[in-house]
Amino acid sequence: MAKQRPTSKVKAEPSQPARESSSTAAAGAHRPVVAPSSSSSPPTRRSTYFEAVALYERGLEAIQRHDYRAAVDQLSSVLRLYPEEKELHERVRLYLNICQRHAEPQEASPVTVQERLYAATLAINGARYDEALMHLRLVRDEDPDNDHALYMLAVAHAQRGEHAEAIAHLERAIALNPENRALAKRDPDLEPLYGDDSFRQALDTPPAPRAATAIPRRPLRRPQR
Repeated sequence: MAKQRPTSKVKAEPSQPARESSSTAAAGAHRPVVAPSSSSSPPTRRSTYFEAVALYERGLEAIQRHDYRAAVDQLSSVLRLYPEEKELHERVRLYLNICQRHAEPQEASPVTVQERLYAATLAINGARYDEALMHLRLVRDEDPDNDHALYMLAVAHAQRGEHAEAIAHLERAIALNPENRALAKRDPDLEPLYGDDSFRQALDTPPAPRAATAIPRRPLRRPQR
């Protein structure tokens, strides 16, 4: 009797769709996940940013001309007029320090009103308030109606915590030049006065009529610390 050969077991192969599904899953396990692309628009710049940059660039041009007084005027205006443009402030202060180093030798003994105002500007920028007061008092004695000097006196006294003196000089500066009112409302150097009722009253009181012979002044902008 012939021996019956054992039948070999044949493994059933997975169907084609199953193989494809398995390979697709394996490929997907090694495929990096890509986040859906989003069209991000560039940040919107404030209109004041471009104004501040233009003023900053004029200050750099003045430095290139070695006109350090004009440079201080332009650069400090960026700090004072555009306090919200913080990204420019660090560079502005860097160039203000350069101007100060160049100006110190020739400004050792200021004589004229403008020289004293400039020396006071640099002194306030360097937090040397006693020195600033010395220069500004000389200007006030020589030109009692110099609203720029009076405004800076207000700043120097405010930084020293002398509120009464600061407010008295600020009120006089505003009376001589109403532009100083708007300037004081956004000046961070007058922050020590913000909680003082007399300060708020000085800013809220409408200006008195000016004499017809009065000559309007535009204050030279002072650098912020």
